[in-house]
Amino acid sequence: MWRASVGALAALVLLSVPSVPRASSPAGPVAEAVEAIGLTVSDLDRGVAFFRDVLTFEVTDLWEQSGRSTELLTGVFGARTRTARLRLGAQFVELTEFLAPRERPFPADTRANDQWFQHIAIVVSDTDAAYRRLRDHRVAHASTGPQRLPDWNPDAGGIQAFYFRDPDGHFLEILHFPPGKGDPNWQRRDRPFLGIDHTAIVSTDTERSLRFYRDGLGMKPAGGAENHGAEQEHLNNVFGVRLRITTLRAKDGPGIELLEYLAPRTGRPAPLDLSAADLAHWHTTVVAQGASRLLRTVFGGWLVSPDVVAADPRWGFARGLLVRDPDAHGIRVVER
Repeated sequence: MWRASVGALAALVLLSVPSVPRASSPAGPVAEAVEAIGLTVSDLDRGVAFFRDVLTFEVTDLWEQSGRSTELLTGVFGARTRTARLRLGAQFVELTEFLAPRERPFPADTRANDQWFQHIAIVVSDTDAAYRRLRDHRVAHASTGPQRLPDWNPDAGGIQAFYFRDPDGHFLEILHFPPGKGDPNWQRRDRPFLGIDHTAIVSTDTERSLRFYRDGLGMKPAGGAENHGAEQEHLNNVFGVRLRITTLRAKDGPGIELLEYLAPRTGRPAPLDLSAADLAHWHTTVVAQGASRLLRTVFGGWLVSPDVVAADPRWGFARGLLVRDPDAHGIRVVER
């Protein structure tokens, strides 16, 4: 399926970008919010049913779009799409089906350390109850089972987590925080699924990713850890894993969590020709004033949209563009 990796292109882009100072005032946009996390699905009705009926998301909008602005914002010529926006708590996901052109399937043998890996972490009030619900709906495992991270790790100790997959094979996570960890909102017990804490992406080089997200988009580091051990292996389903985890946040919305696999270094590179129409595509929508500054330098990533695009009013923002970070993860930068 994949024809080429991003490695050579990323190296060329990095060579062409001037060094970026670790300044408190970034040279690029300033991230105000992570507004939504989007993924491409093969069947929108099936995807909506899964997020609504299994994970208790609420559908807030549904629309179809095509035309030049859609082509430029997705980087897909001839794009015609159907999109649903769904809310859980105060956070949003967007599911998009490409009616044309049709997508390439999600790679069935994807592992959690492959560079195109991404997931959203859905916070739950009770891990056992949430896991039973997933089992009742015959949801596919990605972890061997729910894991409680050990207390020797002061940053992650007591957190419970489980990876699973949606009908197209995308990775998702349920996450439970013990008292004293995470946002205070995640201590609520009034419903089983509470909201989205973060989206996690594989980074092959944390410092390079920080130049993009911190210095380029103006997101703020909000914590980090180094995780390893049997529990982490069974969570990621990767033997011998040692992870460097770095969390970044805008002023509002879910975080972006960088997962650098210090071991094993066997994750496969993302494809050079990854398209928004492919099921492996995700994009994170970041609201940031000064999006046009990314046209001058994308801080180690590269442009998908050739220019800032005036948006259809249904999209919820005035203009935006799609870029990829140094590991090919999609970031849609928008201005309201």
